[in-house]
Amino acid sequence: MSKLLLFHTAHSTPRIHPRTLTSILSRPLSVPSLSKCHSPISLFPSISSPALHPHPHLQKQNFSFSYSFSTRAFDDSSSSAETQNEKEEKVGSQCGEKFETEEYPSGEVEYEKMSGWRSFVVKFKMLIAFPWERVRKGSVLTMKLRGQISDQLKSRFSSGLSLPQICENFVKAAYDPRISGVYLHIEPLNCGWGKVEEIRRHILNFKKSGKFIIAYIPACGEKEYYLACACEEIYAPPSAYFSLYGLTVQASFLGGVFEKIGIEPQVQRIGKYKSAGDQLTRKTMSEENCEMLTSLLDNIYGNWLDVVSSSKGKKREDVENFINEGIYKVEKLKEEGLITNIHYDDQVISMLKERLGVPKDKNLLMVDYRKYSKVRKWTLGLAGGRDQIAVIRASGSISRVRSPLSAPSSGIIAEQINEKIRSVRESKRYKAAIIRIDSPGGDALASDLMWREIRLLAESKPVIASMSDVAASGGYYMAMAAGTIVAENLTLTGSIGVVTGKFNLGKLYEKIGFNKEVISRGRYAELFAAEQRPLRSDEAELFAKSAQNAYKQFRDKAAFSRSMPVEKMEEVAQGRVWAGRDAASRGLVDAIGGLSRAIAIAKHRANIPQDRKVTLVELSRPSPTLPEILSGIGNSIVGVDQTLKEVLQDLTFSDGVQARMDGIVFQRLEGLSNATPVFSLIKDYLGSL
Repeated sequence: MSKLLLFHTAHSTPRIHPRTLTSILSRPLSVPSLSKCHSPISLFPSISSPALHPHPHLQKQNFSFSYSFSTRAFDDSSSSAETQNEKEEKVGSQCGEKFETEEYPSGEVEYEKMSGWRSFVVKFKMLIAFPWERVRKGSVLTMKLRGQISDQLKSRFSSGLSLPQICENFVKAAYDPRISGVYLHIEPLNCGWGKVEEIRRHILNFKKSGKFIIAYIPACGEKEYYLACACEEIYAPPSAYFSLYGLTVQASFLGGVFEKIGIEPQVQRIGKYKSAGDQLTRKTMSEENCEMLTSLLDNIYGNWLDVVSSSKGKKREDVENFINEGIYKVEKLKEEGLITNIHYDDQVISMLKERLGVPKDKNLLMVDYRKYSKVRKWTLGLAGGRDQIAVIRASGSISRVRSPLSAPSSGIIAEQINEKIRSVRESKRYKAAIIRIDSPGGDALASDLMWREIRLLAESKPVIASMSDVAASGGYYMAMAAGTIVAENLTLTGSIGVVTGKFNLGKLYEKIGFNKEVISRGRYAELFAAEQRPLRSDEAELFAKSAQNAYKQFRDKAAFSRSMPVEKMEEVAQGRVWAGRDAASRGLVDAIGGLSRAIAIAKHRANIPQDRKVTLVELSRPSPTLPEILSGIGNSIVGVDQTLKEVLQDLTFSDGVQARMDGIVFQRLEGLSNATPVFSLIKDYLGSL
């Protein structure tokens, strides 16, 4: 009998965290600058407003698959829930806060047998499905995971992989009686660890269906192996490129280059850990930045060792010693049990044919990622219920309005996101909302405007922030407006700080014989107009005060949103980037997990039974655009041209105060570039803007 995937309600453990307003309201918040917000908005709503409560007793919602959820606060963390709670108790006692006990559904997947009638209905739907949804019985789902993985949904004209569609394919394949198993080709990935964690979770969930899942890894680093070791079997060709050598973090600095050519970046960054801008002004890494990056690297490397050793049944120190031997021979990996066997792709397919009873002279039935993505959930009996939860995806750099040079689907445009948020707030059809964030930040004003709209939405409906690879600086600014924040273990988050700056091009102009003269009225009229000279002392003072004012607004709103005293928020702010689990232990994040956990919590907050189906309504569903069509056909010259123009725009710091995370480049983490060192420098610099 076929099986049905259910998120089953299991036992729960309480999550303890400081979320009371008592001390906030009884202490001075030192927020004189808040009255000078960018818009005529009061920071603190009236005391009776539900927005004051971090977890308002709002309405509650559901999920569109047959999912029910268990309640464990930190089930997805590599550390135990008890350890996490001890950390949080310590943080809370330091804050002098009263504690509130919260139970968070985990979103874990359980499998239950599908009833005979339901199985009949599913088979009937398959018979009447559209031709492009037809899949032959006994097929193997093949997916090639490599390169960039977007957190956004992709249109039919878009190239590349989409995380939501990858995860949905795993869920559908688990239910689909026509799918015998999954064959994954895993090659070098260019995404963060948050997405890798989400995919790995779906691999583990798929295995509960009883179907096989096999990995083939012709080129493999730490990130690729992290996914592969979640599969039942791992195969590699004898000539495979294995580079399990460890992780590094890199930071490039242009300060010396600018000095030689006569460019003086004048940067104001608030927060001792706020390293955005360092690449422009410094020649070496600061002590604070080194401390922060070392902590992040230890988190990621330690998590990798823990997960791999647990998956392969080995001791952590044995895996670490093996890595430190500098292994490059595939035979050694087989000897140590890190891969199942050494086979070429055709040999693996022959093995699958034998396993599935396919004659040697017949082809193995296979369906690829792109075709299987067209199979609707409805066909497999996975359609949602009447309760609806809105999902708003926000990926990329944050801007207030769209640049005329940018593609319609690029970045987070505040005015567009705010329109979606208002539509959810004004509609009675949605019981809750999930804001899915994958952003290193951007324009501070745009971030603040979205914060306000999310807060207003939270007055009427449960709002859950779900973090992907990164939700830092302006990305965290958005998230902190939600009632509950969910992050992956290795999501990069926090970075509560700001940076702004301008270039003094006087020496460069002198070298090339260029001159610029400015006539102005007003003491500070030339603050940004006169790039041919350095800032005067009074201009520099105003420049610094402006950045400090923006930082105080960010920090104080973070303290307010997280019900934390300002002085304690200051300790975890200062522009520091935290890994998800460290952010959770410090009160910046509520729970560890992926989108499924965010959905479970949304249902819980909306008073929807965990075993009831809900429908997820994607409000960020892409529409096919000309640049997307062109990029789908071949190399996008239009995209290259737009990128160059946007680079020139960004070089001027013309967007004002920025809430951005530094462009951290992890080897074996974010993908290695085979380009020239000059291109790498430019790439690093762009990442910091």
